[in-house]
Amino acid sequence: MKGLGRVYNVVPAASGVHIPLKGANAISFFTYEDDGTTIATIKSSIDGASEAALDCDVYPHKGPGIGGTWTAMAEQDDTLALGTDATNDAMVFTIDASQLPDGHNCVEVTVDGGICIALTHDLAVQRKPSNLASSVV
Repeated sequence: MKGLGRVYNVVPAASGVHIPLKGANAISFFTYEDDGTTIATIKSSIDGASEAALDCDVYPHKGPGIGGTWTAMAEQDDTLALGTDATNDAMVFTIDASQLPDGHNCVEVTVDGGICIALTHDLAVQRKPSNLASSVV
């Protein structure tokens, strides 16, 4: 086994879907929009129901989509706005399972445009990629 299934699982089209953290300790989201105006809204839920805004420190960073240096962004509660930064058109942030409210087990990030990829990592159980549990609810 390489990375997929041993270290992480991936949701290539993650915007607007509930991703369970039942078998992972953390989830990172990567966004990209060519004009650098991405707004990401973060929610938690119980198996996709009982959604609530997730107000926790996610320590976002921004950087150029074609490579370069990541720069820390100011914490912005449950909505992250990249602004109109034409140089830094990508954003990354991580949510630990321990940051979810009691009873909540899923995270949903919705972006207003562009690409949003999710990577669940620190998997509790390692599996072959073909044996990974569904990565969405």
